[in-house]
Amino acid sequence: MLKNYFKVAWRNIEKQKAFSFINIFGLAVGIAAFWLITLYVTDEWSYDRYNTKADRIFRVVQHGQWNGGKFDLAVTSPPYAPTLKADFAQVEEAVRINAEGGGSIVYHDKKIGEGAMLFTDAGFFKIFTHQFLQGDANTALQKPQSIVLTKTLAQNIFGDAGKALNQTIQVDGTATMVTGIIADVPANSHFSFKALRSMPPADTGYGGSWGNSSLYTYVLLKNPGDNKRIEAMGGDFFNRHMKAELGPMKFSLQLQPLTDIHLRSNLSYEIGANGNITYVYVFGITALLILIIAIINYVNLTTARSSVRIKEVGVRKVIGSDRQQLMVLFFAECILLTFIATIIAIVIIQAALPYFNQLSGKTLILLQFGTIKTIIIFAAFALLTGVLSGIYPALFLSGFKTIPAMKGQLGNQLSTIIFRKSLVTFQFVITIVLISGSFIIYKQLNYFLNKDLGFNKAQTLTFHINNRGVRGRTDALKQLLLQNPNIESAGIAGNPIGNNNIGGGDFNLGPDGKATAGSKIVENLTIDADFIPTLQIKMAAGRNFSAGNLTDVKDAIIVNETLVKELGWTNAVGRRVRTGVDEKGNIITQTIVGVVKDFNTYSLQHKISPMVLNMPATAGDKDNLYIRVSRGNMQASLNYITQVFGKFDNENKPEFHFLDQNFAAQYQTEQKQGTILLVFTILAISIACLGLFGLVTFTAEQRVKEIGIRKTLGASVASIVQLLSTDLMRLVIIAMLIACPIAWLAMDKWLQGFAYKIDISWWVFLLAGSAAALVALATISIQSIKAALANPVKSLKGE
Repeated sequence: MLKNYFKVAWRNIEKQKAFSFINIFGLAVGIAAFWLITLYVTDEWSYDRYNTKADRIFRVVQHGQWNGGKFDLAVTSPPYAPTLKADFAQVEEAVRINAEGGGSIVYHDKKIGEGAMLFTDAGFFKIFTHQFLQGDANTALQKPQSIVLTKTLAQNIFGDAGKALNQTIQVDGTATMVTGIIADVPANSHFSFKALRSMPPADTGYGGSWGNSSLYTYVLLKNPGDNKRIEAMGGDFFNRHMKAELGPMKFSLQLQPLTDIHLRSNLSYEIGANGNITYVYVFGITALLILIIAIINYVNLTTARSSVRIKEVGVRKVIGSDRQQLMVLFFAECILLTFIATIIAIVIIQAALPYFNQLSGKTLILLQFGTIKTIIIFAAFALLTGVLSGIYPALFLSGFKTIPAMKGQLGNQLSTIIFRKSLVTFQFVITIVLISGSFIIYKQLNYFLNKDLGFNKAQTLTFHINNRGVRGRTDALKQLLLQNPNIESAGIAGNPIGNNNIGGGDFNLGPDGKATAGSKIVENLTIDADFIPTLQIKMAAGRNFSAGNLTDVKDAIIVNETLVKELGWTNAVGRRVRTGVDEKGNIITQTIVGVVKDFNTYSLQHKISPMVLNMPATAGDKDNLYIRVSRGNMQASLNYITQVFGKFDNENKPEFHFLDQNFAAQYQTEQKQGTILLVFTILAISIACLGLFGLVTFTAEQRVKEIGIRKTLGASVASIVQLLSTDLMRLVIIAMLIACPIAWLAMDKWLQGFAYKIDISWWVFLLAGSAAALVALATISIQSIKAALANPVKSLKGE
């Protein structure tokens, strides 16, 4: 019997080729879109879950607040890890990670610049799961000057990773032994690296001070729930260890679950670029809505065509079929159609994946969950989609009475028509919300890329100086560079701006060198006297630093307008403030010589923070060179810079980064996700319009004689088009009225995540609604005009 049902279902699909195509293609595109987004969402959820102890691994972060300011830091100070392990029996292991382990690697005549190296403690592999190809995980980082390489880096250095173990390489001029080779870090890790170096000793700046927050601390707890107990004792921990040095404040210690970091953490100084749980929810909902639109198409077209199949239902009931058997028949038809759509969807997914990966920056594959599991998931998904699509049509078509069905009488269809119109309206509510969202995301990103940052980022490049010896000769390097007329100016800074990793410190401390109500946590940026003119930053008051002025090096600082405003000062120039404590415990005081106009050092997702600029006290602070080049032959300028730099450092070639690209890179996540949303918005519109096309086509077929009579009586093509399109266009307008407030609420909430944002204008929603209406009208008109232009003689000759 079941075989017969599927045979009949196949014949019906063949018989109604146009409507079968609309249903199958719509469902195939809907399923393909749903699966692609599902692959993306599951990949985002999978971050760090490859660690076998993931449920017991936590990152330690800190939050502080007082009258003068606050901090929310992903970084902690060096004493955290050993102190937490000593104070809390729940802590099984604790390690520190320092992201500043990059440098130059030399092996014989091979020289490699590698920035993706981390310093860490010996217990790293007791917490995190990494496959050792060579070496012993328990001892690999125990000895000083040890390094563990990933397979890819080992191959780059030695040619064959199998020859790397126990070899000695030079890292920043220091002999370092390779003590292990591990598999490359999985892409779904919230921090990545090419090598791990043993942590330097405490006397090199990695001990002591609680105020020096520059490391990441991770702990392995004995039980997953122990983090709440430790957090509850955070106040006592602060009072015992930190209050004496940092002063009174409202402090909280937080242990972030490892698997929450990628999607739920947005603190200052994150170790890498994180995702956003909001986008995961948005994409998940979008995937579901696209699938619903495709299912609605099937329900609408099937119920709309009930008049075509009503006599079939009557005949089947006359020869003995009951309602249950008829429902099974219609379910079989729907499930067969869905399985065909699923097979086509698999082909679409495989073809679309390379482009989707390029769009999303991921390396997703069709068989992400394994071959067997993927086949089972697809089969179950096709069955479930078929059942969901077929429930209402099966109930509706099998519910006709026998005698009226034999006469072709549908009876009162008001409730069915209202239901069908509601589904069409719902489809266009979804599409208008998606169009509005895509447009607002585009406007926000365009605002980011074009907003004045307070400095001129055009034609400005920067690169990191790895060689410490060269850092001490930057004045000579700049002088030689400026001999080329294409080099307009050059300046030095201790950090690259636009990368969200500028350091911070205390400002305006109390008489005892501790934080008070008037103190601030500020960004600290070390610069030379040429930095401000090179970036064309404007002075608001006072003066810039003076080159060669030793007093400025030791005594002078420049602050930004935000700091002055937050402290309520009317005049900052000339004030002497306490800016820290030296190694002997003496309070450091410095004089404010100037105030700069506010400029962004981070992306526009972050507000401009209070900032202090100071001159480099040591050569180690002169590690980032900023160069403004004239418009013209850029490649010639880059070649000249490379040539000049080679005279100072013939081992490391400069890796150029343009400031405008640095800042644009901060919005790559939003750009990619915005583009993905736009693509799926277009798909949603296409599927919805495909359904509209099917409905109009069927309506035109059902009213072909009416159209013929109207044309015979003198009706114009325009009036026929209006006749067929008015009802559907009315539904689109109703959808626009419903969608606009929904879209406004959703996008207003999304924009709250940005410190600087656009205002949502009413015309955005009018534009989105109009775009949906125009696309719908074009879709409807194609078939309406075709029906209106048909020869009335052909449509009436049967009468």
